[in-house]
Amino acid sequence: MVLKIQKKTIPAKTALIASPEIPIDIFSPDLPLEAKCLTVFRHQAAYNPVYKAFLEGLGINSRNIKALDQIPFLPVEFFKTHAVLTGNRHPEITFTSSGTGGIQSTHAVVDTGIYKESFRAAFRLFYGAETEYCILALLPSYLEREGSSLVYMADDLIRLSGHPSSGFYLRNRKELHTQLQRLEQAGQKTLLLGVTYALLDFAEEFPMQLKHTRVMETGGMKGQRKEMIREELHETLCRQLGLTSVHSEYGMTELLSQAYSMGQGRFHCPPWMKILIRDPNDPLSLCPPGKTGGINIIDLANIHSCSFIATQDLGKLHSDGSFEVLGRFDNSDLRGCNLLIG
Repeated sequence: MVLKIQKKTIPAKTALIASPEIPIDIFSPDLPLEAKCLTVFRHQAAYNPVYKAFLEGLGINSRNIKALDQIPFLPVEFFKTHAVLTGNRHPEITFTSSGTGGIQSTHAVVDTGIYKESFRAAFRLFYGAETEYCILALLPSYLEREGSSLVYMADDLIRLSGHPSSGFYLRNRKELHTQLQRLEQAGQKTLLLGVTYALLDFAEEFPMQLKHTRVMETGGMKGQRKEMIREELHETLCRQLGLTSVHSEYGMTELLSQAYSMGQGRFHCPPWMKILIRDPNDPLSLCPPGKTGGINIIDLANIHSCSFIATQDLGKLHSDGSFEVLGRFDNSDLRGCNLLIG
């Protein structure tokens, strides 16, 4: 089903709109999530020119949105063609996607302090203090280019860990193997964060038994290996590295928050992030828990861009609020908003 939209094109260059500071603390537990979401929605509907034009193209009056499940989600493709900004503040940094699927997405971040507060708080919520770990990052594809939000996050967590052996690894897998052996012998609690294909390459070349190390994959083969379903991937890493489970991180260039899985591919969000599943045949309708559809993400940390994003990922929501990522739409499924992109 194609979205019913007016034939209106949003220019790639849109005039920014001066905006007041939003009157809430998005990380505060004192306000219910829905109240915060509606406040952020009204703010962005008024002061984000891309989102505002998108809503107008759908014929939606933002004043008529009274509940969280009525909020329209901006297709993530807009980050490839437009500067998605709320207000007129100058960005401190711009993150870019890998571009392996074609045009790069860009995310102009007005306040890096919000990004740091988001990923630090989420890490501590699920894993405890950074100082408990030696953090090793095996991120070759990300380190070999500029503008990676994942590298920015890993670099900050490595620094905050304070462990002398924490650090990045490019393609020096032998050195990583030696370091892990030393840490295991010392009984050091360790987190190995890696892009999926690099972890598989490492596990095949240096199989070992990890007892004190958590392995976290960030997803993506980046064109380096054949794609694998998550169950097969985790089974391979568990077998090669002597693990009982593989952890996962779910994030993207267009977000300033991450969800984490402690195993079995079930992700959990921090309190300022929420997943909804949209009907693949009716993008403005939501699916109940247990039904597969497109993943919509609320990320309140995106206060200066857009907090309501319709991704290209397919997923399933569970009744406890956790979710699974089951794949991606192919190009033939990406339909419904093309008249608005130009």
